[in-house]
Amino acid sequence: MRSTMEHAQEHEACLEQTQRYCVERPIYNQKLLQEQLHRRERTPQTLRQKIAHSCRCSSKKAKSHLYSFLPILKWLPRYPVKEYLLGDIISGISTGVMQLPQGLAYALLAAVPPVFGLYSSFYPVFLYTFFGTSKHISIGTFAVISMMVGGVAVRQVPDEIISVGYNSTNVTDSLEYYNARDTKRVQVAVTLAFLSGIIQLCLGLLRFGFVAIYLTEPLVRGFTTAAAVHVFTSQLKYLLGIKTNRYSGPLSVVYSIAAVLSKITTTNIAALIVGLTCIVLLLIGKEINFRFKKQLPVPIPMEIIVVIIGTGVSAGMNLSESYRVDVVGNIPQGLRAPAVPEIQLIPAIFVDAIAIAIVGFSMAVSMAKIFALKHGYTIDGNQELIALGICNSVGSFFQSFSITCSMSRSLVQESTGGKTQIAGALSSIMVLLVIVAIGYLFEPLPQTVLAAIVMVNLKGMFKQFGDVVHFWRTSKIELAIWVVAFVASLFLGLDYGLLTAVAFAMITVIYRTQSPQYRILGQIPDTDIYCDMEEYEEVKEYPGIKIFQANASLYFANSESYTSALKKKTGVDPCAILAARRKAQKRHAREIKAANKLRKKAVLKLTNDMEASIKHEIANDELPVNGKFASADASVQDMSPDEREHFMEPKTNIHSLILDFTPVNFVDSVGAKTLKSIIKEYKEVGVCVCIASCSGPVMNELTRLNFFDNTVTRELLFHSIHDAVLACQVKDGSALQTDFDL
Repeated sequence: MRSTMEHAQEHEACLEQTQRYCVERPIYNQKLLQEQLHRRERTPQTLRQKIAHSCRCSSKKAKSHLYSFLPILKWLPRYPVKEYLLGDIISGISTGVMQLPQGLAYALLAAVPPVFGLYSSFYPVFLYTFFGTSKHISIGTFAVISMMVGGVAVRQVPDEIISVGYNSTNVTDSLEYYNARDTKRVQVAVTLAFLSGIIQLCLGLLRFGFVAIYLTEPLVRGFTTAAAVHVFTSQLKYLLGIKTNRYSGPLSVVYSIAAVLSKITTTNIAALIVGLTCIVLLLIGKEINFRFKKQLPVPIPMEIIVVIIGTGVSAGMNLSESYRVDVVGNIPQGLRAPAVPEIQLIPAIFVDAIAIAIVGFSMAVSMAKIFALKHGYTIDGNQELIALGICNSVGSFFQSFSITCSMSRSLVQESTGGKTQIAGALSSIMVLLVIVAIGYLFEPLPQTVLAAIVMVNLKGMFKQFGDVVHFWRTSKIELAIWVVAFVASLFLGLDYGLLTAVAFAMITVIYRTQSPQYRILGQIPDTDIYCDMEEYEEVKEYPGIKIFQANASLYFANSESYTSALKKKTGVDPCAILAARRKAQKRHAREIKAANKLRKKAVLKLTNDMEASIKHEIANDELPVNGKFASADASVQDMSPDEREHFMEPKTNIHSLILDFTPVNFVDSVGAKTLKSIIKEYKEVGVCVCIASCSGPVMNELTRLNFFDNTVTRELLFHSIHDAVLACQVKDGSALQTDFDL
């Protein structure tokens, strides 16, 4: 083992190699600093001038706004065809091959016929090419958003409402019943897409892209994990080939599982075998793609392979007629004429549209930021909102439901060499070819195959259950956000669950600022660095000076706890000291009064004695002379230990208190009043309170709140903790020098 001497020598050598600095300057408080600095002259603009400036338009400004609104005008003319085109073509084909089966599958989640999933995989994807700023994300159908859309559609158009108008003894098998139900649900889904798109567009135009920050990562991951459970349970009936109603709202997942279990005996064995076979093939394909992703030029498109095999087997064996396996059914050839959404549905689905708009934007912008950081370019969050708003609102006129970024397709688009939005445009063209030319070929496709595709794509989301262990080790508060988001979304439904999770996340922010960490700081010897006294052994306190820090702003929610923690940490409670003093003064007064009475009685009894003997007797009994005690310490000596500690210690040990405002971002009127009260209370017991490291914005807020007056001046505010410490030492007469010399 190496000796202690060797370690000490290494430490000294390290210190010698460390860069050092030495500064000599006056001790700065805010008054002195402001006298030596000259503020820049700024001419405030009137509201009219601001409006006129914002409305003024030049050719350069118009061009900038046009490029911002239509990013394709900026990057397409500079598109390097030789370098990017081949990669974009390969990526577009690979993504389009995934887009097709996922569009069909996620339409089932949205409670609409599969062909509308194809529409949603074409129009919005093509529009994003013109308006989006991310080069790598794949816009289109996504499981979570589709599930939210389906929940609203089922809530607005439940099976019971449609069945009222039919007198058939077996209404669930009626083709007219299905057509009427699906038509109404499509109207709800389309109107929801229109409204969510308008909301996104308005938020983008108003520069409200920051709303996504309220959806923290733990919240989003807990929410999407619960959504994965909802999606999985909703697909069980298709996998098993049984017929149950679809539920929405609170406890819908419980009702769905109960309905499946109640009809488990009617399981279609053929549908189950086909579905399980597809699940096994898809899992094998994903594992091969993961293990050999470096060797494979492009991922194996197992989803389209499974769709082709499933369609061929179903058509060859006539599964629909022979084994009563549910199939996709009629897929109309060609595109539909544009139609206006049902505006009268807006009041009933407005809250759901807000939730879908925010969740969809949050998914897209988080994925876009990941790719932008990886490939070294920037995205515009507000423009992303505008792009998604246009995709949803315009797409709704062509019968598409709400869309966002798909994580699995985006990873494929990026990993297969996609360089620009051209890849997304090519994938949408592939879907268009299917809609126009060969869509009818997929009519025999069993619904259990689509359910298998959806379930396997949930694998990544189910892995998020591992977040519980991660957050348990790193942050209990983030774990609580994850758990609340998961449980609320699972049992209350995705809409109410999201609102509950956002509200809880905001409460945690209030809790953190309302209950911050408080600490007493000390100096690292021979430096101007101050650290927590309880954390480091080398840190020392200055005699008579306490430095107090709270890692939060000072406002109405935590002002009371700030004051309590200050008294507890410093050991100086002005109220207790003043109360003890008042108590001692009252005791002093009572003793004087009693002594005076005793003196009068003694005078009456000893009227005939000599005046000198009377005085001698009174002095021996320690009676006051001329109304004063001979010993001034008698009352203090009779005090309890607690009273003596509160009364004596601050007077002899602590003369200065420094409040470190480095972590403080803002102070409201309640906080300013609390701060002024602290300064005045401690001044009454002989403790000078100073404020250190107060930022400019906080200084401006204190000025606006009329914090400074004759008793509280800017001389109490110092540029740094060390300035305040040196100033306090000078006032106490314990400093040897007044300059900052390290």
